[in-house]
Amino acid sequence: MKICIKGIDNTNILKDIFISGSKSESNRMLVLQKLFREITIHNLSDSDDTHHLQAALSSQDAEINVGHAGTAMRFLTAFFAIQQKRTTILSGSERMHQRPIKVLVEALRTLGAEISYLGNEGFPPLKITGKQLIKDQVKINGNISSQYISALLLIAASLPNGLRVELVGEITSIPYINMTLSLLNQIGITTSFESQIIQINPFEEANKHTIEVESDWSSASYFYSIAALSSVGSEIRLSSYKKESLQGDAILAEIYTSFGVETVYETNSIVLRKTKEANKEHLTIDLNKAPDIAQTIAVTCYGLGITCELLGLHTLKIKETDRLEALHSELTKLGANISVTPTSLYLKSSSEIVADVSIETYNDHRMAMAFAPLGMKIPLEILDADVVTKSYRNFWKDLQKIGFQLNKV
Repeated sequence: MKICIKGIDNTNILKDIFISGSKSESNRMLVLQKLFREITIHNLSDSDDTHHLQAALSSQDAEINVGHAGTAMRFLTAFFAIQQKRTTILSGSERMHQRPIKVLVEALRTLGAEISYLGNEGFPPLKITGKQLIKDQVKINGNISSQYISALLLIAASLPNGLRVELVGEITSIPYINMTLSLLNQIGITTSFESQIIQINPFEEANKHTIEVESDWSSASYFYSIAALSSVGSEIRLSSYKKESLQGDAILAEIYTSFGVETVYETNSIVLRKTKEANKEHLTIDLNKAPDIAQTIAVTCYGLGITCELLGLHTLKIKETDRLEALHSELTKLGANISVTPTSLYLKSSSEIVADVSIETYNDHRMAMAFAPLGMKIPLEILDADVVTKSYRNFWKDLQKIGFQLNKV
């Protein structure tokens, strides 16, 4: 499906939007629920990734295909490694078979896991023969995707002696590691994280727990972008959010003050208010701890005519697509002067935005949603628009609520 965005009825927006639970929190909680049983989860994500993970965790099939769901691939690799007397073939989409998983597989093998590659070395699909893992210490690089580390942490308390994880070198995406540890603590698992060492103690007692998943801050980023591009006086209320968030992308509230957007915290919601025009000064932002909002920020800057340098983006090359190259290609089509390195993006100038451009999404939900707010400035097309269901099933409906004029082709 292709979406043609023809503009917005009124750039002065006053709307309430409900966003479903965080994909990151939901997927972690689903694994913990399967391992430790006595957990009730409210406000689960309605994303494709979460649906894939739910289906895989409840399936007894010998072959599991997770499609494009990278989180599910990583978490399930660790989960199936400890399912004794069960052999599982774990596969995904063509793109998934190009995304590396060797770091996690090697860490699990260190603990005694039996995992083999059925295709290219270091990549899915995998054959996993579940067994009890007796060893309780492992080393893993700290500057890799936090999902590898979280995959180990999620199974750690189910191991007989728990697990000691030593992170080697610089540690990136710390908020996602802390999210995993916090969720473990909420269900009664004792953890510590000091310097480069994470210690997870074995799970001791099965008390009942009810967990309310906070709504997804990554999904909120697109409404921050819309607020930034709207008229002064616009307000968008998003539910269900809290000030003390586990999600690293909550840094949006601070970053978007540069674009004239104030975040007001209410009971169970936030209000995004466009209180002034954006500061036109050059921005340099290190997104090492929140790389998933890089696309949104880059497009916001372009839409506002602001130059920027975004750093700490080394994990973007192994996402659903190479997000740095994808941003370079699509922003260039729109008229941007932009350059990228393996770890950064530099938007050098953003003059007049070229209208009626077709934005390729590269099987990446965040490409579709990050570029959509530019429809407030110029008409444009988003190709393969259904890709948004990977993380935000009602995205296009919610844009229409705000006043976006959309035509599905």
